[in-house]
Amino acid sequence: PSSTLLIRPATESDYPHIARITVDSYLHAGHFETPDHEYLQFVQQVAARHAVSEILVAERDGVVIGSVTLVREGTEYADIALDGELEFRMLVVDPAVQRSGAGRALLGAVIARAREIEDVHTVSLTTGGHWAAARALYEAEGFVHASERDWYVPNTEIVLVVYTLTL
Repeated sequence: PSSTLLIRPATESDYPHIARITVDSYLHAGHFETPDHEYLQFVQQVAARHAVSEILVAERDGVVIGSVTLVREGTEYADIALDGELEFRMLVVDPAVQRSGAGRALLGAVIARAREIEDVHTVSLTTGGHWAAARALYEAEGFVHASERDWYVPNTEIVLVVYTLTL
């Protein structure tokens, strides 16, 4: 029997799953060497993040397998959002089920949500410069590399690239 993928707003009971999946996906992809990294401590603060942003989850057969955070300009979690943009961050899928369509479904839900918000005309995101799979997904969905907005992780040589999709 085929399983159903549901994209829905996160609830408090999802927080531990979101935290675990976020850390696991970043570690699995090789972006960080240890779960003790400062950024991975930050991403596990799901309740604090949810207090100031929207979080969507992907659920398959009752199990949360992915999540994404939606932020607006001027909010605590916004890195790059400009006026009229919906920025998304931390689009993650459990490494155990990656390449199952959950990431693409979450991305589609982000775009659909952006279209519902009256003053949003663009979806934006930052991704790692070497994150080929992520970049391929965004480009396949029509996002364009906005190279003039690329930036560096503070105090590092790590370049982050910005993509935008005009609605």
